[in-house]
Amino acid sequence: MRALTYAAPLINALVFLLAAPLYEGVLRKLAAKIQSRQGPPLIQPYRDLLKLLGKQTLNSAGSWPFKLAPLGAFAAALAVVVLIPFGGRLGVFAGRLDVIVVIYLLTLGGVAVLLGALASRNTFALIGASREMVTMIMVEPVLAVTLILGAVKLRSLGLAAAMPGAAGAKFTLATGLMLAVYLLALQAFVARQPFDIAEAEVELLEGPFIEYSGPNYALFKYAMMLKQMFYAWLFVSVFLPWIRTGIYPADIVLQLAAMLVVFLLIGLVGSTNPRLRIDQAVRYYAVLIVLSLAAVALAVKGW
Repeated sequence: MRALTYAAPLINALVFLLAAPLYEGVLRKLAAKIQSRQGPPLIQPYRDLLKLLGKQTLNSAGSWPFKLAPLGAFAAALAVVVLIPFGGRLGVFAGRLDVIVVIYLLTLGGVAVLLGALASRNTFALIGASREMVTMIMVEPVLAVTLILGAVKLRSLGLAAAMPGAAGAKFTLATGLMLAVYLLALQAFVARQPFDIAEAEVELLEGPFIEYSGPNYALFKYAMMLKQMFYAWLFVSVFLPWIRTGIYPADIVLQLAAMLVVFLLIGLVGSTNPRLRIDQAVRYYAVLIVLSLAAVALAVKGW
């Protein structure tokens, strides 16, 4: 058991690094089917990453922030998945840290994207960076409330308290309201339509990433895939705690299967809804913040 505690972070990293491109392939395939296209094969994201990693590294902006931003975004995303209790197993790091660290790391990844976009000095990148900043300011509070909800109930900021199932907290009205808010915010968390406003391929030509290519662009794309997988896992872990057998390998498989269902939902919503304008998205985000704060108030009252 002690060996598993030390091995859990490595297992987390391997599973997420290997599975994240596959889930991305599922999203692409589902979008193609909805649009009556054949679409790329499921392993196409792996090919794309390998192709980008094999290209020459270019520093078009000629500055160190531009060069370090992809490394920062990827390192932050990887650190998050290493810390989480994937499969219900608290790793050697997760047992010593709290939810604030996870929030900081996720925010750090977004800051790295902003830093790279600003350093590129491209007009489209600057517009994309401004939209990314607005999204971070409006959506991160919803993520924070999701993680802190269990902490409010159990008076602890530990990672176990952030997951009611792991900590033994009951499913209450506050949890139900937060579940609805999380589902409504899920597309924004993973930056998929109708909330892919920062990239907006048709309008901003990939926005913050327009000046990136080769390995640097691959790191950004990989970081985004890891974050998508993390948000799917967070939903399963917090709101579907009964998906558990108590056997570590079986719990990993069950969580991966449940995460696949979440990805299918993401793909379905993203393929059937047009992109929102930034002002429409801000109003939507504001409603989510109000609802999430209401969930915290209910949790404080014990409801």
